[in-house]
Amino acid sequence: MSQGTRQGDAARVVVVGAGVTGLLAAVRCVLAGHRVVLVERGSIPHPGSTSFDQHRALRALAAGDPVGTSRSAVLHSRWRELDELLRDHLSGAHLYRRVGVMTALPPDAVAPAVATAEATGLPVRFVDPADYPHVGFPSDSEVLLEPRAGVLLADRVLHAATRWLRRHPLADLRPGTEVVAVRPDGRVRLADGTTESGDVVLLTAGPWSAALVDLPVTLHCQTMVYLRPPPELAHTWASTPIAGGIGTDATSWLLPSVAGTLLKISTDAVRREVTALTDPGADEPWTDRVLAAAVVSEVDRYRVVRARHCHYATAADGETGFVQVGPAVWARPTSGGAGFRTAPQAVDAVLGPLLPSTPRDTP
Repeated sequence: MSQGTRQGDAARVVVVGAGVTGLLAAVRCVLAGHRVVLVERGSIPHPGSTSFDQHRALRALAAGDPVGTSRSAVLHSRWRELDELLRDHLSGAHLYRRVGVMTALPPDAVAPAVATAEATGLPVRFVDPADYPHVGFPSDSEVLLEPRAGVLLADRVLHAATRWLRRHPLADLRPGTEVVAVRPDGRVRLADGTTESGDVVLLTAGPWSAALVDLPVTLHCQTMVYLRPPPELAHTWASTPIAGGIGTDATSWLLPSVAGTLLKISTDAVRREVTALTDPGADEPWTDRVLAAAVVSEVDRYRVVRARHCHYATAADGETGFVQVGPAVWARPTSGGAGFRTAPQAVDAVLGPLLPSTPRDTP
């Protein structure tokens, strides 16, 4: 199967893990006329997955990296396509909201950022930090706005994709199905002793993938804090862009409280390497460190609703796409912080050559 199926042949695809990558892979497979079995140890979607969150950022600008910027810019149209496909299966319009992304830059980083935007044709403009007094911009920074960027309503994306797949005759969703081993030949052994086999197996269990296949990864944990703004600032935050490069250490970021979500803040200061996928516990000072980073002004006026410790994995080469681990098996064990927004790209890259459309193609 490493060379792909022949045109006109329908494949049987087993997808292990129902996070954003697994769900979008299943959607792409059935759209191309292939049968999919999607197995997940928890519910589908699973609230404990790394993909399950209120919102994630979708942006393109990577200062000094025109290739990466161009690659990310394509994702805006890809997510708009997915929004059109999936949103009818969930109440509320639009899973992708273009609220813009502001990046606070130190003086020496401004020229490379502008040059990258100009080289790639990415629209950007400067904004006055004084127009956003509720955001904790570093005092010496200039703020660049990427207006075509925005927020992906992550958990709503997962729910919408799940409902879409449940209605599709080529999709077989199996929640509560634990996988204990994945063989390179495409056999997937389940905890109940049975086996599922596929022409193609996609392992999309995120940082848990390393327990099923031999792939060296580094585990990380990031603490995110969710705040409810004071009532008098609710409307202001609903119209505020995403912001990065902020806080006292200039490595903090926030996602605004749009479409009924909470305000989410974090900082790179609480990103750490870990050895296990476990909760660090309530006694650890991670939440206090996030609040102390001055991500928003007068943070004491905000109510802390909850904190979440999100795990992800990285590889030494920095790649976040699928890697082949057997004749019929591909895995995406690493994603970094960009795993959600880049999921459609990773799925397209692996499935494009493997699974061409069949005459049973379903729009």
